[in-house]
Amino acid sequence: MVAIVGGLGAALSWAIATLASSRSSRMIGAASVLGWVMAVGLVVAIGPALLVRPNQFGPPELIGLIVLGLAHNTGLLLAYRALSIGQVAIVAPIVATEGAVAALLSVALGEELAITTAALLGVIAVGVVLAAAERPRRGQTTASLDTAPVRRAALLAIAAACAFSVGLVLSGRMGAAGMPPAWVIVASRSVGVAIIVVPLLALRQFRISRPAAPLVVLSGILEAAGTALYVVAGSHGVAVAAVLSSQFAAIAAIGGFLLFGERLQRLQFVGVATIAVGITLLAAMTA
Repeated sequence: MVAIVGGLGAALSWAIATLASSRSSRMIGAASVLGWVMAVGLVVAIGPALLVRPNQFGPPELIGLIVLGLAHNTGLLLAYRALSIGQVAIVAPIVATEGAVAALLSVALGEELAITTAALLGVIAVGVVLAAAERPRRGQTTASLDTAPVRRAALLAIAAACAFSVGLVLSGRMGAAGMPPAWVIVASRSVGVAIIVVPLLALRQFRISRPAAPLVVLSGILEAAGTALYVVAGSHGVAVAAVLSSQFAAIAAIGGFLLFGERLQRLQFVGVATIAVGITLLAAMTA
């Protein structure tokens, strides 16, 4: 029961954070949103991190946490930029392929890849291509169709998934070595404050507006909360937690439809559905 509730809680938290970030990124820019999300998340997570200690902590662990933080922040920055120009219903499912990309990265590091896993990765890749496709609507000519924003958003989302995958592989290995999840959360947010917030403040470009303020606070809290819920859920059942938490993309896509009136073409809908099914099956098989 804990795995189910925690996994769904993580999915809901990440989905709401994604929806909030998609609006705030268009108000104050991706960099400022990321800075605020990292600052808020650091305040939220630093307390729990002070209550636990890693099994061991030396230069290798410190370097691992820094690289993990860089990967996480790079992924979020790319995802926020994608959300600032693309639809949530397209960007979120592509970003959610981070687990599939992590599987490929693990193979590159020496792990064997099962035939069924390879097949599912191929299915997910097809889904990404279809989700990024856009055809002329009724009454619209091919010449007048501007597909550049859709393709740019898709490419940014793919890059975000690649960056996130590095963090997934590192966090998995560090967690297995006894690194507390709270330290991972604080490390990524500390790196974000150092490389995003401080430079923006120095350049006087760290922006905020009254409409964006509650959105970035909400995103910062829910990004950290989603990670914490996933860790708790995973401790009671990794397979269930992985499958359910990966559904944040589907929840975000539905939210984009209901809240923002986003509409997908039939081919794009097939692509998004293909990604969702592929991610679910892959998570169930590899978790």
